[in-house]
Amino acid sequence: MSWRILDLLLTFLHLAIIGFNMLGWIWARTRKLHLAFITITAACWFILGIWYGIGYCPVTDWEWSVKEKLGEHNLPGSFIEYYADKLSGKSISASLIDIITAVCFFLAAVLSIYVNFFKKKK
Repeated sequence: MSWRILDLLLTFLHLAIIGFNMLGWIWARTRKLHLAFITITAACWFILGIWYGIGYCPVTDWEWSVKEKLGEHNLPGSFIEYYADKLSGKSISASLIDIITAVCFFLAAVLSIYVNFFKKKK
């Protein structure tokens, strides 16, 4: 498999995980899986983050390894920052991206906990 195809697959995987983390709580059929994904993401960020830095994502780590093989260097610590910069054509503040990411994640986690444990079933 070529590095470009692997890079593309990891990008799609990353976007799917982010999208599911943000929206998976909405549908009753995916709520338990969403809670698992939110928990795994939080564990990566905060437990693996003890050793690798808070916010650590193994998918980002793998993707950056592939991008370096493709000749990209000086990659940011965040997949979201990388694509925000790439799509906007500007250098967006890493702190701003981190705050937006944390707020969105926190809201999705709270909503997941609510729909899984507190929402009355019909």
